[in-house]
Amino acid sequence: MSQVSTQPIAQATAAAGATAAVSEEATMKKVMRRLIPFILLCYVVSYLDRINVGFAALTMNKDLGLTPSQFGLGAGLFFIGYFFFEIPSNLALHRFGARMWISRIMISWGVISMATAFVVGPKSFALARFLLGMAEAGFTPGIYLYFTQWFPGAWRGKATAFFLIGIPVANIIGSPLSGALMELHGMWGFKGWQVLLLLEALPAVLLGVLCLFLLPDRPSKAAWLTPSEKQWLENELSTEQNVLAARHGNKLKDAFTNWRVFALAGANFCGILGSLSIGLWLPQIIREFGLPSHQVGLVAAIPYLVGAVAMTLWARLANRSERRLFFVAGAIVLAALSLAISAFLHTPLLKMLAITIAVASILSFQATFWAIPSGFLTGRAAAGGLALIVSIGNLGGFVGPSVIGFIRETTQGFTYPLIFVAGALLLGAVITLALGDPSRAPSTSKETA
Repeated sequence: MSQVSTQPIAQATAAAGATAAVSEEATMKKVMRRLIPFILLCYVVSYLDRINVGFAALTMNKDLGLTPSQFGLGAGLFFIGYFFFEIPSNLALHRFGARMWISRIMISWGVISMATAFVVGPKSFALARFLLGMAEAGFTPGIYLYFTQWFPGAWRGKATAFFLIGIPVANIIGSPLSGALMELHGMWGFKGWQVLLLLEALPAVLLGVLCLFLLPDRPSKAAWLTPSEKQWLENELSTEQNVLAARHGNKLKDAFTNWRVFALAGANFCGILGSLSIGLWLPQIIREFGLPSHQVGLVAAIPYLVGAVAMTLWARLANRSERRLFFVAGAIVLAALSLAISAFLHTPLLKMLAITIAVASILSFQATFWAIPSGFLTGRAAAGGLALIVSIGNLGGFVGPSVIGFIRETTQGFTYPLIFVAGALLLGAVITLALGDPSRAPSTSKETA
């Protein structure tokens, strides 16, 4: 008798489990479809606004009288502004919500980016870049924080990988587009680099307005989720955050007293130094091959086209592995070696091949890196910790271009600048391997309490 009554219960339990699994899959795919494409588009525009000055420099430097060191310093000042306002901006997002704050960020950076088209010399160029960084501060860590409010850990790595595809997509689209816009010299009475900066800034303002309508702050405010889907997702996120808070803490001080947060910031510093040094100076490296602006744009897109495929495959492999750190470190080691080799190659084809491998490897590093801090930070600790990692990391965007400009002006070439970047990437690999697995490590504050 007992056997007869137990079997239906077991079957019902199995069916309920299957239903729950299907519900999770369907719910999270719906969230991915609703949020990721728009966020990806915003990031493409964001990254394009960071790097298009590298194409503008092809003629802007001569028009404004900028030396290589002045251009490198001015371009890098973007990240000083970003650094000082990153953490306050992310804490404001945590308080006011993603919809309102990301909208504010995008509209303000779009307006300032347009204003950059009217700089008249080294000082105004440097000021415009600093203000642009100040306006854009908080966008990237804000998105990472937003993901912790929408995606459980099992889905966050996939969401982050899709988001970071924006880097190669921005270059794949932006490089040929920027090269073509540079040819529109005289349009509306503007020089080519002014047309470039004006037209590529406009989408940021438009998308900023759309944020108000397309980015719900939390699952509970999403009209396109059913009540049961909202409840399931809120419960999943709440349970996960409670576990992380118990293990690592969820207060701001828990992030600022965790040595792994600072180690991750150091590794991110090295990665961004490599990524943005290449992104900002690649058009001028290619220009030395003797190509016109529109062809420079086409060639500059190639490394990022390869990188988009590489980072997707690398992220999938890392997500299936329990040794994520080795994938993160392995990618940045390969980038360092490839870039070091490229420094001694003078044949355009071979040099571009080595740079392409380096770019693909850096993108693969970035695609796998961000799942590490998101795996052990939550609440205000996540807001402050992610902002700290990004803000310190973005100082690499100041140091790299500035040092490259100085070295290039001193040595009249790109050999030593590329060696410098390769060394920084190798340091990033060492820091990454020293981390261990933060998600399994107990909180120091909890242990000593």
